[in-house]
Amino acid sequence: MGNKINDDLSQKTSESILGPNPVIGVPTRDLISTARMVMRQTVKQPVHSIKHLGRLGLAVKDVMIGRSAIAPTPEDRRFADPTWSQNPIYRRYMQTYLAWRKELNTWITSADLPEQDVSRAQFVIALMTEAMSPTNTALNPAALKRFFETGGKSLLDGLTHLAQDIAHNGGMPSQVNMNAFEVGGNLATTKGSVVFRNEVLELIQYKPLTEEVCERPVLVVPPQINKFYVFDLSPEKSLARYLTVNHMQTFVVSWRNPTKSHREWGLSTYIEALKEAIDVVLAITGSKDLSMLGACSGGITTVSLLGHYAALKEKKVHSFTLLVSVLDTEVKTQVALFADERSIEAARRMSYQSGVLEGRDMAKIFAWMRPNDLVWNYWVNNYLLGNEPPVFDILFWNNDTTRLPAALHGEFLEMFKSNPLTRPGALEVCGTPIDLKQIKSDCYIIAGLNDHITPWEACYKSARLLGGKCEFVLSSSGHIQSILNPPGNPKARFFTNTEMSDDAKKWLETATKQSDSWWQHWRDWLHARGGKRKAAPQLLGNEEYPALEPAPGTYVHER
Repeated sequence: MGNKINDDLSQKTSESILGPNPVIGVPTRDLISTARMVMRQTVKQPVHSIKHLGRLGLAVKDVMIGRSAIAPTPEDRRFADPTWSQNPIYRRYMQTYLAWRKELNTWITSADLPEQDVSRAQFVIALMTEAMSPTNTALNPAALKRFFETGGKSLLDGLTHLAQDIAHNGGMPSQVNMNAFEVGGNLATTKGSVVFRNEVLELIQYKPLTEEVCERPVLVVPPQINKFYVFDLSPEKSLARYLTVNHMQTFVVSWRNPTKSHREWGLSTYIEALKEAIDVVLAITGSKDLSMLGACSGGITTVSLLGHYAALKEKKVHSFTLLVSVLDTEVKTQVALFADERSIEAARRMSYQSGVLEGRDMAKIFAWMRPNDLVWNYWVNNYLLGNEPPVFDILFWNNDTTRLPAALHGEFLEMFKSNPLTRPGALEVCGTPIDLKQIKSDCYIIAGLNDHITPWEACYKSARLLGGKCEFVLSSSGHIQSILNPPGNPKARFFTNTEMSDDAKKWLETATKQSDSWWQHWRDWLHARGGKRKAAPQLLGNEEYPALEPAPGTYVHER
């Protein structure tokens, strides 16, 4: 039973995790001021408030006399235990809570407030109402059953887990058993070697698994705020392995985890390091150019590098792929909800004072963007039911965060604020102005239909900033699951449409829905741009850049 609960919990979470985003958080100060604004609204609009209080009273009356039809949505699995619907007391408890939550949201939505304030208030109300869900209390029927089934052991186990999380996890419920995985042991196991290392990155070359390979290699650029092995989890989920079994010479960047001493590393630092890595890839493979893949903030870095190359008339990148990357930052998301001038400046000042932005702090913030799936589910599982945290590789990776140097974080914040990539010459890196329209390489852009951190419409707008021929593909998944999308999933779908119209919704209306994973579609796109086939190299690296140590290398283990 416990394994079944953990499997369901892990799968639900993997669909909901946002992945830390280096742009902005939600300052506690802004949450408090928004909560005060909500309280003041009850006084400022007394008639409006009394009307909704009366409606809540009528709804509660219907609940008490058994006439209420209010029920949780099909997606809300908190009340899945049949006791909530079959036991009259529990049913009334649940319905009273749902009626209160619904009326509170209706009250604030119809209040006389600016749209931005309404959205902020909804966020704060959601935090409060989800925290006060009946399922989060010791009266949860699943917890009571578990208590009697285990003779009280579940309570002791839950208190033990709570104490451990207070001591070692900042008081947050653990999403995963971090002792169940080892990078290089049961994660990141695809055969390869580090063939180059500079102060900022390690370059990993993977061993070809076919007799022939395409002459044009692929270089993968992960986000700076997460470790690279999202592209090499278990063998069946490994994009790196998928490329090697499909005739591609595969190289992946592993970023160093910066410390306070690296506070001055900025975007140009990362791009200069990438330029070195590209020259090494070309020297090892003998190719005159390569294909690139950039994900999330790694996509911003990749595009900035390509803009720099375009300004220099360098043609080292033949084609490139962007995964869930937003270049046009004029986007409305929960991430941007509190992103005003004051908050951005406060975030910049905080990372500058400490020298780095801590990934674990961002992960905590982003967990509260999806509190039911990323916090309260684990509160119930770990503490009320006394279960061990799940064993799930994606969650381990998501919790294995890194830091961002203060300078790079400041530049990302400035990009979010001023949106420079939408204007030719507004961004300068490595001494050259960037104009995305001058990037003429073919590109393949992946977005997630259910992505709440880089909404697909924003990715679509971003794709239209580029100057080359674009293949835009929409996965049916969320942020992380759009990347981890190996073939064979019967639920997987993606949309294709070669006509890039001005309107994203029109593009989707006329798109073709395809089954299974976009990986296979992308593989064919890469093959068409991969050049001729040649015999696969027998050794990794070359005389100038010999294999230094086995993958996954050294930098990935830095804490």
